[in-house]
Amino acid sequence: MAEPLEIACDESGSEGEKLVGGNSDVFAHASVLMDAATASDCVGELRERAPTPANEYRAGHVLREKYRPALLWLLSPDGPVLGNVHVFLTDKIYYVAGKVAELLVEDHTPRIGLDPRAGATAAALYREGRRTFGPERWTAFLDAFNYLLRAKNGQGVTTSVEETFRLVDGLRGAGGPAGEIMESLWRARPRVESFRERLLGDPYVFPALDPLIPAIVRAVTYWGAGGPVLVVHDRQTTLTDERVAQMREISGGRMAGLRLVDSMLDDRVQVADVMAGVARKIALDELTGRADPVLSALIRPYVDPASIWAPPDEVMSR
Repeated sequence: MAEPLEIACDESGSEGEKLVGGNSDVFAHASVLMDAATASDCVGELRERAPTPANEYRAGHVLREKYRPALLWLLSPDGPVLGNVHVFLTDKIYYVAGKVAELLVEDHTPRIGLDPRAGATAAALYREGRRTFGPERWTAFLDAFNYLLRAKNGQGVTTSVEETFRLVDGLRGAGGPAGEIMESLWRARPRVESFRERLLGDPYVFPALDPLIPAIVRAVTYWGAGGPVLVVHDRQTTLTDERVAQMREISGGRMAGLRLVDSMLDDRVQVADVMAGVARKIALDELTGRADPVLSALIRPYVDPASIWAPPDEVMSR
């Protein structure tokens, strides 16, 4: 049996299964295929070009405007990471809209990522929801379904199908594509109740809503075309033995294992942290109408086209 390919990973913008109303609307996950010496040289060069006294090199150091030349060097075709880094992005709001849309698929079984059959509905809801319902009602709707579809709500927050569908009822008459989706969702209430009951009975019966899970599975799929992949990841409390076992099953056994490390002790993980943080910042700027065309063009070759992201025509600044 072939020796597993070892990739090093880190993320930026992770807030677990909380996708609405958090610190960032974008989650980014970077996986790095690089040996220790090459990673050490990359971090060393970054320290020369964008100095910091910090023991651990992070994305924030190279994102300072005065160090823009260092960032351009890092991302350039002649830089040290092109071809060795893969970035998976998630627009958290689109992800929630997609998970709501999945509930309308008749034979839907929750899966890693989004069901492609729900794509058109997800895009329509994402495009029309805010302007049809208004910012406050749109956010309340997303927040309610975010909690409803989570395995663990935390912070003492509770919700119910009854409370959530009161919101749906109030949105059904809004008209337009978004209003029609609310009508369909209203009729799908028994399916939502069944989903919630099973989730509360066994939080591991479905893949987690946490975008970290599909990102890791996709990294394994991307790098593991020729054989098994061992994931070395910065420490994450959500990566429990149960979730790792679930990811191994979902990947068809392609994931050989997952080892958690202290990023301070692994330069490969620091490279992953930098690339995830840089990609998240560039993507967030695009979503909020502050895009930097130069950086957007430079980051594109690193970004997985299968990222959880609305089609270009559906993306709206917010």
